[in-house]
Amino acid sequence: MRKFSLIGIAMLIVSIPTFAGGLLTNTNQHPAFLRMLSRGATTEIDAALSNPAGLAFLPKDGFHVSLSIQSAFQTRNIDADFLTYNGLAMVDGKPAPTTAPFKKYYEGKAAAPVIPSIFAAYKKGDWTISGFFAITGGGGKASFDDGLPLFESAAMASIFQGSLKGLAAGKPLMTPDKYKINSAMDGRQYIYSAQLGLTYKINDWLSAFAGGRMNYFTGGYEGFLDAKAGDTNLLPLALDCDQTGWGLTPVIGVDMKWNKLNFGAKYEFKTNMNIENKTNKLDYPDEAEALVAGYKNGVNTPNDIPSMLSVAVAYEFLPVLRASVEYHFYDDKNAGMAGDKQKYLTKGTNEYLAGIEWDVTKHLTLSCGGQITDYGLSDNFQSDTSFSCDSYTLGFGAKVKLTERAAINVGYMWTTYEDYTKASQNYNGTGLSGTNVYSRTNKVFGLSIDYRF
Repeated sequence: MRKFSLIGIAMLIVSIPTFAGGLLTNTNQHPAFLRMLSRGATTEIDAALSNPAGLAFLPKDGFHVSLSIQSAFQTRNIDADFLTYNGLAMVDGKPAPTTAPFKKYYEGKAAAPVIPSIFAAYKKGDWTISGFFAITGGGGKASFDDGLPLFESAAMASIFQGSLKGLAAGKPLMTPDKYKINSAMDGRQYIYSAQLGLTYKINDWLSAFAGGRMNYFTGGYEGFLDAKAGDTNLLPLALDCDQTGWGLTPVIGVDMKWNKLNFGAKYEFKTNMNIENKTNKLDYPDEAEALVAGYKNGVNTPNDIPSMLSVAVAYEFLPVLRASVEYHFYDDKNAGMAGDKQKYLTKGTNEYLAGIEWDVTKHLTLSCGGQITDYGLSDNFQSDTSFSCDSYTLGFGAKVKLTERAAINVGYMWTTYEDYTKASQNYNGTGLSGTNVYSRTNKVFGLSIDYRF
């Protein structure tokens, strides 16, 4: 019984901080991205994030601003199929466990109903100062109301193994149908970012940008685990912890414009970030001291933001028809994660994007685009509590020009994920075989208003 208690504590604590996060840095900060996806060569106000050097080619001098609101909804699901202990059979005159299949679908829900951002730029001649405020990482709250398969599988194995020992001492057998596990966990994670930088137009076709981004991490997790075998309480656990941290991201960029062709490139340096615990409550048995030491008040954990390269080319086929292609690389493998988890990645993340927009009238522009995301995943990197899936994303929307100074962007995108299957002959340390199929869904809607003073 004691073995299950220790395993349960370790798994619950490690799991919570990862629920609201993932490998992707949030690039969908503006509805113009949702409706077209490839914005790395734009010269409109959303370039303050996606192509800051391109702001040198804003059509008019003056103050430009954009206010945006987005809503995002995700699920993170696990289809579990593993063997469990299911009674006794006599083998060579001794009791031995028999096995039976166990299948269950676990659904985790993450929601961020309001994701605000603001973009601003002031252009005067060859100089443009720009900035933005946005949630560039995390951005929501995730909940697993029915726990996770690792809890149930570990409980089934540990309780039954412990019951076998009790049987040898004359105690009654405790089969899996006589135990009960109640667990729930909520996690939240936000990285608030404010960027400020300066763009200089070197000549008629070349501009450069240099700036910096301040990132502030705030997150937390609450969870409990209550396990019973018959009338015996095996483990009462309660957790309540907040986390904070900050880091600075240097950003540079260039933009080159020849007639109908525009090239934009940006490099964001790696952000060294540690998050510090402010633990409000952490109750656990004394024998689990070593397992929970890393989550006590004041402890720091690495949570680096990876460096990122963006390269894009846009071309104007007609005065009313434009298209863009783009490439992103995130150096996740060299960004510190808790427990050096990044070492299990086979490579960094590659993204390929393309988009097109068409001016139907002088007041209405329609657009659409797509994105392919390729991670360097491995079985050792994936777990019930933190998993990612390769994907493709589609988006569409419109820009409505209200006046010479004002416009509205509206966009919607959804992501289709490729299921990741992880098979194991030692499922969660139970000694039995099992398979998890990890899957996700993602939908985002956004609306913005752009204005030039």
